[in-house]
Amino acid sequence: MKIIQYCQNVLGVGHLFRGLEICRALSEHEVILVTGGPPVETTLPAHVREFCLPILQMDHAFKRLISTEKNMTLDQIKKVRQKKLRALFEAEKPDLFLVELFPFGRRAFRFELDPVVKALRKRRSPSCAIFSSVRDILVEKKDYIKHEAKVVKILNHYFDRVLVHADPDLVEIRETFGPFDDIAIPVEYTGYIAPRPPAQAGERIRNQMGMDDGENLIVASAGGGNVGAPLLAAVVQAFSRLKNGDSRLQVFTGPFLDSRDFDDLRRMAPDGVQVDRFTEDFMSFLAAADLSVSMGGYNTTMNILATGVPALLWPFSTNREQRLRAQRLADRGLLTVLEDADLQPDRLAALMAATLSQPARSEVGIDLNGVANTVRAIETWQG
Repeated sequence: MKIIQYCQNVLGVGHLFRGLEICRALSEHEVILVTGGPPVETTLPAHVREFCLPILQMDHAFKRLISTEKNMTLDQIKKVRQKKLRALFEAEKPDLFLVELFPFGRRAFRFELDPVVKALRKRRSPSCAIFSSVRDILVEKKDYIKHEAKVVKILNHYFDRVLVHADPDLVEIRETFGPFDDIAIPVEYTGYIAPRPPAQAGERIRNQMGMDDGENLIVASAGGGNVGAPLLAAVVQAFSRLKNGDSRLQVFTGPFLDSRDFDDLRRMAPDGVQVDRFTEDFMSFLAAADLSVSMGGYNTTMNILATGVPALLWPFSTNREQRLRAQRLADRGLLTVLEDADLQPDRLAALMAATLSQPARSEVGIDLNGVANTVRAIETWQG
């Protein structure tokens, strides 16, 4: 099967890395991964070919599209992207178009997605299925009634199936999408996209770092976005106040943290603290860790659950997504939610020390088999 997967990162990298996990698992198929956001260093398997559109991303206020292209206007870039995407489909004639988030989100990219889905639905031979790939919780919209009605119309007219990467026992998508019952096409829950660390990954990392059994490893992270500086600075300051034995702190800022914030973190870091932007081996570090302190994005949260590491989460406050998920998990005793007041260094140090004393978990009671179930849903589809 030839699959075109569209994945547009606009501020962080969560959607992209979730899409990459699906790409990697579709190893029996030819996958073309369409990207168009700020580049992120990652390794693609042999069966995946990346098709890069000119870069567009959202501004820090998440209100408008911006570009890094200096010699083209935004309208010019949109026209180039639209033309390139249409040409790709005409040349490749895929069997499946897997679209990340759209039409539930990505309204700013309708200029290029609408023409493609309309053309695919008109095409009869060869036919192409269209799936929407969406996470568990949708962010709120100001004009939500009009927006949700449009989403239902697009889904029912152009799409074949919705894959929700969630466990409905934790969160149902109908909780954040009012007219769920008006969706006429199949909606399938796949479970959460939660990759597992490689065998013996934790031991390998600790040996690589020269750590002995008596040392604690704390991993602090902010996903891929640029909003985690307050948390990371608080963790570095709190680390100096820990009083429960030898510990090391590994900080991953994310590739898009402002360079001034990154430099500030490195300057304030005491002995025992390593500050890096990014690692492709993040799961292994969590497997080695005795404590994770992080933002509450989908990917990081699922990484925490998959490794069982005790965790403190500070949810992104601009919308409901991270807090809703984190609170549901906290209610099950699977992690602890940090409030803004908890970022005071002495208070955070006490919470870190208390959480370090907790044992790792082996069972979470949530479906984390989203990758395998997504592949099954794709491979068993019969339109």
